[in-house]
Amino acid sequence: MLALRRARLAASPPFLRGGFRPFFFGGAAWAVLALLLWLAALSGTITLPSSFDSLAWHRHEMLFGFVGAVICGFLLTAIPNWTGRLPIAGWPLAALFGSWLAARLALLFSGVSGIAIAGVLDVGFYILLAGLFAREVASVGNRNLPIVVLVLLFGVANALDYAAAAGILTDTGIGYRAGTAIVVLMISLVGGRIVPSFTRNWLAKRSVKGRLPGQATRYDVATIAVTAAAMIAWTALPHDRFTGTILILAGILQAFRLGRWQGLKVAADPLVLILHVGYAWVPIGLALLGVSILSSAVPESAAIHALTAGAMATMILAVMTRATLGHTGRELRSNAATIFLYLLVTLGAALRVVTPFGLFDYTAGIELAGLAWTAAFLIFLITYGPMLFGPRVDGRL
Repeated sequence: MLALRRARLAASPPFLRGGFRPFFFGGAAWAVLALLLWLAALSGTITLPSSFDSLAWHRHEMLFGFVGAVICGFLLTAIPNWTGRLPIAGWPLAALFGSWLAARLALLFSGVSGIAIAGVLDVGFYILLAGLFAREVASVGNRNLPIVVLVLLFGVANALDYAAAAGILTDTGIGYRAGTAIVVLMISLVGGRIVPSFTRNWLAKRSVKGRLPGQATRYDVATIAVTAAAMIAWTALPHDRFTGTILILAGILQAFRLGRWQGLKVAADPLVLILHVGYAWVPIGLALLGVSILSSAVPESAAIHALTAGAMATMILAVMTRATLGHTGRELRSNAATIFLYLLVTLGAALRVVTPFGLFDYTAGIELAGLAWTAAFLIFLITYGPMLFGPRVDGRL
């Protein structure tokens, strides 16, 4: 197996030598295309050929299409580091990417081809992915098996979203809520490792005085547990006052957790700072979501977009830029384009969160937020696309 993977890796074109390459590029491209299609449908310019209504399609594709692709790319890249095994490359990687792309196109044109084909392809992709990750992780008894379980549950949430769209479930939002909850937990778990770790490394390298972020403590475990309970409650009982209360508690705990990671000390390095900015949307989104349940003063859409357009998108760009530089043999240094795309995704998220409060014209706010957010991913494609298609600059595979 080792010799086969090494030979396949050497024979593959650069674009197929690591899961981050096709899935980061495909996820970012789909983010741009899907959001532009949504904005066009929202304005009445086009009618989407999907069996999902335009809002349901937008929610589904941003979560299970775009976010799911980047999760796949990240885990395909991280798991070899966790297990010591060579990455999946060549035609198996191409087939996996092709199955993701086929699901995207099948759902977009499901008004013609039918929802069943799209559902089988889309849900099947995540079942395949979970099985693949389970094989890689279990072969070395790795402690990251919970991540595999979350990927499988993400596929279940995807199936629930199809069932709701097909009229099988009366709760039309349960799949979307479950999927959102799972990604928030992934950010809490994985982000809780990489944000303090990268921060500590940066501070230690520069001999910055003061306390450095340490390993996870019981406080981190308790925070993740409360966040998980809050997300489960929101998935099952989205309008219950208990749900609102525990969401606010989770937001407060997450805010203190973030504060312990010394984010202000890394302001000089955008590649590290953006991880803190992205994670900051988690406590903001949880708290806003809790308040939206307890009071009409906060629109639910503002809270949800703090978690999606804010936390998910910002963390995704933070990870994609850093991982692309590191895994193509480049120095971990941000250029002007990278800083600009960080500013744009933050601006887009902030505008999308504040627009429902009625401070300015709703349509203009949504369009401006969407364009800023889309521009961030377009700049990523232009700046980092050649790196994803090209070989490592240090000559390694």
